[in-house]
Amino acid sequence: MATITVKQIRGLIHRPESQRKIVLALGLGRIGKTREINDTPAVRGMVAKVAHLVEIVEK
Repeated sequence: MATITVKQIRGLIHRPESQRKIVLALGLGRIGKTREINDTPAVRGMVAKVAHLVEIVEK
């Protein structure tokens, strides 16, 4: 299965609880942390909801 690498670029302070939960569910939590995740529609939707906090890193 294809994977994407997601990197957190902004912090979670002063963010709504729903956005915090999404970032933690992606396996992130600190600025600069990266995670390789299976590329599924659910993951893409999560990334879209917090697009201002994370970025997809090109390999």
